[in-house]
Amino acid sequence: MDEWVERVDGQDRVLGVVGRREAVREGWLHRVAVTVCRDDRGRILVHRRSEQVSRFPGLYEVEVGGAVNAGESYEQAAARELAEELGIRALPRLLFTFINRSGLSPHWLGVHEAVVPDAVVPDPDEVAWHGWLTEPELGSALLEWRFTPDSHEAFSRYLAFRGVQP
Repeated sequence: MDEWVERVDGQDRVLGVVGRREAVREGWLHRVAVTVCRDDRGRILVHRRSEQVSRFPGLYEVEVGGAVNAGESYEQAAARELAEELGIRALPRLLFTFINRSGLSPHWLGVHEAVVPDAVVPDPDEVAWHGWLTEPELGSALLEWRFTPDSHEAFSRYLAFRGVQP
């Protein structure tokens, strides 16, 4: 079953509702919401995608997220994805958006941040492994492990937003 997403323009204005598969196939801009999850000690959650997922199976990710459904805000989608993938209720804070051209197709990426409990319960259909890394550990992992296409750019922009040199 296809997800319904909003096709948007270069200013993130809604043009209409389309199926996500069609948006990806046609290269139409649509919205995706992701969250960088931190624990109360400042460590960052990193996870490896399940081998069963359709997009980027087995690759690591710095963010948790997915498509913004038609009628949802970036924040609502980010909160829904945290509940679906990690089994937690949190109110992620939208930090910034940008047009992401890496991955399957171009899309507006809404990058959020949330402090979450370190005892998350990932959905095994979505997440094969997860762990908490310090920023220096994550910097090393980004050079050594295979991450999803948007992880590097999104995390680099996240650090810049926070005023940290990547």
